[in-house]
Amino acid sequence: MRILAIDHGTKRMGIAASDALGMMAHPLEFIPAQPFDAFLKRLKELLTERETEQIVVGMPRNMDGSIGPQALKVQDFVAVLKKSVTVPIVTWDERLTSVMAEDRLREAGVSARDAKQKVDASAAAVLLQDYMDSFAG
Repeated sequence: MRILAIDHGTKRMGIAASDALGMMAHPLEFIPAQPFDAFLKRLKELLTERETEQIVVGMPRNMDGSIGPQALKVQDFVAVLKKSVTVPIVTWDERLTSVMAEDRLREAGVSARDAKQKVDASAAAVLLQDYMDSFAG
């Protein structure tokens, strides 16, 4: 299954995609969150280009698992997205994905300045890999 992941942000949306076998997640890009019409246009292009069968959106739960203000924004985003695309959408717990992405970029020797540009897509890849791994074993 071809899956696209979105790491929701107020300024940028990190985008990652699975490989054709649905085994490995790869960071793609970030898309500015505003204007929303431009975000949606680029997202639809990616969905078509990648023949996406499912979208996974990161749900930023609090450390105790509860839903906070950011999660409410994501719920609103998902509701709008479901009206705008035909691809099925699920949410997935994204706690600590940005921290993990930053650590991985640092370990890979990516400079702090370059990491800032890559962390959103990398966080989406961490989220997506976690989602796919949950079905593998």
